Amino acid sequence: MTDSVLHPVQTPVEQLLRDCEVRHERRRGPGGQHRNKTESAVVLRHTPTGIGGQASERRSQFDNLRMAIKRLRINLALEVRTASLAEAAPTALWKSRRHDERIACSPDHEDFALLLAEALDVLHVHHGHLPGAAALLGVTASQLVKFLKREPRALIQLNECRLQQGLNSLE
Repeated sequence: MTDSVLHPVQTPVEQLLRDCEVRHERRRGPGGQHRNKTESAVVLRHTPTGIGGQASERRSQFDNLRMAIKRLRINLALEVRTASLAEAAPTALWKSRRHDERIACSPDHEDFALLLAEALDVLHVHHGHLPGAAALLGVTASQLVKFLKREPRALIQLNECRLQQGLNSLE
């Protein structure tokens, strides 16, 4: 757990890329000759944490970079816990996405990774206790689970935490 610093997901793209090792590779698979002749795959490794993100499904290196950044942010949200984000909860972003005890954000939206990090940080502080975390975030427990299910690894992570605490796993 990191103490009282911004969550890496909150880092602007330019700074995030400065904090990363960036590799371009050739990958096999669909895409025709262009894919096999150019290094359009992008592999990112966030140097401070060692967490990575990659993309190779597009023919364009630029498109793959955007997708690799998105995946890196999701992986950072899943793996890095910060006290400051949990202490600030619910943040202005969370409140702006909360409507009638529901949280609304597509996994494809750029805000998703930060919202996911906030939810997981709050759940971490509450030792996986769903009702307490949901109450702090101003959503129902079922809506919080529904939100976490948008990134299946988040629910797996929560269930592992809950099992360590002697709580039942969630479906």
